[in-house]
Amino acid sequence: MTAPPDDPSPPTLEIDLSDTQGHLRLDPDRVRALARGVLGLEGVRDGSLSIAVVDNPSIREINRRHLDHDWATDVVSFLLSEPGEPGFSGDLAISAEMAVTVAARCGLDPHAEFALYLTHGLLHLCGYDDLTEAERDRMRRREDEILDAMGIARPPRDLDPGVVGFEASAQEAGS
Repeated sequence: MTAPPDDPSPPTLEIDLSDTQGHLRLDPDRVRALARGVLGLEGVRDGSLSIAVVDNPSIREINRRHLDHDWATDVVSFLLSEPGEPGFSGDLAISAEMAVTVAARCGLDPHAEFALYLTHGLLHLCGYDDLTEAERDRMRRREDEILDAMGIARPPRDLDPGVVGFEASAQEAGS
């Protein structure tokens, strides 16, 4: 999954991005750069990542079909590689519509909210989870560190949980 620190070969992280929503204008190069940055901070140099930026009905269908959760969510992650395999492989679906909705309700920047969803989903792919309070705290600390390192303002933690989106991952569903 990660290359040794003294490996002179350049990273070969392929990122496929599909943006089918019309709620948030995104710069594909910036989305890819953020994904590379997050994965780089987690030691991932090689592999492939597919990111689908969608609207709420689309992510609801993904969530329902793959995780048996019949609701829209912010991000759904699917780790495709097995631990110990030489290359990283994963898929993310992110609702830009959810980012815009949550940001508007809370007075946040929708691009920062989107960056949080992307970071959160990538951390799931890198082995982080948020099923217990301790896991959630660890994951939130890492999100904060990464967003800070990337120069992105972290949305406040004291928001009403009924306002913010809630995450789902294949790992959480036991898949």
